[in-house]
Amino acid sequence: MSTCPHPFDEAIALRPEPPNRWHGRTSEAYWNMVSPYGGVTAAVMMRAMLDHSERRGSPLSFTLNFLAPIDAGEFVVETELVRANRSSQHWAIRLAQHGKVLALAIAICAQRRATWGQVEAACPEVPPAAQCPVAPPRKATGFLQRYEFRIVRGKPFAENADSLSHVWVADNPPRPLDFASLTALCDSFLPRIFLRRPDFVPIGTVSINIYFHCGEDALARQGAAPLLAVAQAQAFSDGHFDHHGHVWSSDGSLLATTQQLVWYKE
Repeated sequence: MSTCPHPFDEAIALRPEPPNRWHGRTSEAYWNMVSPYGGVTAAVMMRAMLDHSERRGSPLSFTLNFLAPIDAGEFVVETELVRANRSSQHWAIRLAQHGKVLALAIAICAQRRATWGQVEAACPEVPPAAQCPVAPPRKATGFLQRYEFRIVRGKPFAENADSLSHVWVADNPPRPLDFASLTALCDSFLPRIFLRRPDFVPIGTVSINIYFHCGEDALARQGAAPLLAVAQAQAFSDGHFDHHGHVWSSDGSLLATTQQLVWYKE
C-alpha cells in the first residue's frame, strides 16, 4: 500500500498559527479554470474549523460565499467561534490572500443525539456504480482528474430535456470519506447550464450551502465507495442559475443536501 499522502490531503493541509489562524497553499492537482476548484476551497475552510481545539460536535450546516478568485500560492484561513451553547456552535471562517478576504463561510456544529427520524427524499433507482462505465475527464489536468464520474442520467454538453442528473462520483485515487471530502464532493456536480446547452460559457460559483444529515459513523461505513450525486436546477435567469442536490451513500442513505448559486457569462 502506498504511503504517499493522498492529493486531497495535500491540497487541504494547513499549518496552524494558534489560536485562530491557519496557513495553506493552493494545489495544482485541484486547479480549475482561473482559481482552485470551489470544492477544495470549501474543504480547506471546513478543515480549519474541524481542526480547531474548541470545536465540539460534527458539522450540521456550511454556507460559503466566493467573493473573488483565489490566486495560486499561499493563503490564510481565520476561524472564529462566534457563539456556543450546550448542543451547538456557530463558526465564521474567512480565507484571505494579500490582505483581502476572498471566501467567507458560516458553519454550525452540533452534538448529534438519537431521536425519531424520517427521510422523505427518495433515492432514485440506478444501476450499481460497478455496472456504470467511468466517464473520461474532459481535461488532462486539474481537479477533474481527481474524481471518477460514472454518469447514469444527464449527458453533459448536450441539449437535455431538463438538467436532472444522476452520477456516481468518487475520489481518484480512492480515499475514505470524511467531512472535508464530503464537503468537496458537494461541489462536484456539473454546472447545470452544461446539461441544457452544448456550448461552453464561463461560469463561477457564487454561493454554496450544505446540510449534513449524517454523523461520522455513516461516513465510516461508506468508506471509499462511490457516492450517488443527484442534482437539478430550478431556474436560469439574468446571468445566474441555481441547483438543488442530494448526495446518497452507496446503500441509499442520505448524507447531505446542497444548494448552489452560479454566475454565467453570455
